[in-house]
Amino acid sequence: MANARGNRPGRYAAYLCSALIFAGLTACSMQDTKRDLRNAIARLDSKPKQPELALPPAQLPLPTTAAKTTKHAKAVAAEPSSEPTQPELVEYLRGKLLTLSPSDGINDNVEVKFDPSTGTLTVIQPMSRCDQYLGALSSSNISWDVFDPSGGNNSGRELLRLTATSVSGKTARACFDDKGRPERGTSTNRVRLLFSLAKSEQIPGFEGKMSKAMKKLIVLSGGVEEKELFQEPKDKPKSGGK
Repeated sequence: MANARGNRPGRYAAYLCSALIFAGLTACSMQDTKRDLRNAIARLDSKPKQPELALPPAQLPLPTTAAKTTKHAKAVAAEPSSEPTQPELVEYLRGKLLTLSPSDGINDNVEVKFDPSTGTLTVIQPMSRCDQYLGALSSSNISWDVFDPSGGNNSGRELLRLTATSVSGKTARACFDDKGRPERGTSTNRVRLLFSLAKSEQIPGFEGKMSKAMKKLIVLSGGVEEKELFQEPKDKPKSGGK
């Protein structure tokens, strides 16, 4: 009994030492574990990151046939037309007939009217009125000449005259006096428009511009389009002496 009691303090001391040693070992082991974990995390952070895969761009739907047609129609509509319209040509012709009128009291162009439904150009003068049927004309048969209605007594009154001939078998114009009666002796197979020569000479290229406008108006009114009957061949060999 006495030995057993005497050995207790020694055993307690041994237990205490063992516990302290175990605790120390456990603390060291935990520190080692934490250190290893930190090293592992550091190694993971040091590795290069893989680039993220880029998503392919979203594919836009292809335009349908209707969309293409609408876009093309808008583009065509947006393009301005280079060809003058019939009303524009009529206004040009009317303006020139009035502003370049002979102003001689006989051949004046007092008023000019146009009926688009029949293609009739009406020129009113002091003593007469002529209805010109543009649909009966051929744009290939337009000519210019200068004449003096006074018979040479007054050269300052010379007139510039445009003449357009009708298609065979068609009436080009009908003229009436100031009473509305048909004029006798009027040529019905040609249209004649009168301008002051002195006034027209002040406009560069007047005859060419007026011819072009008249030809387009004739075609738009139902007349015959201009056609070259005698054209030189493009590859015609040149003749020359030796």
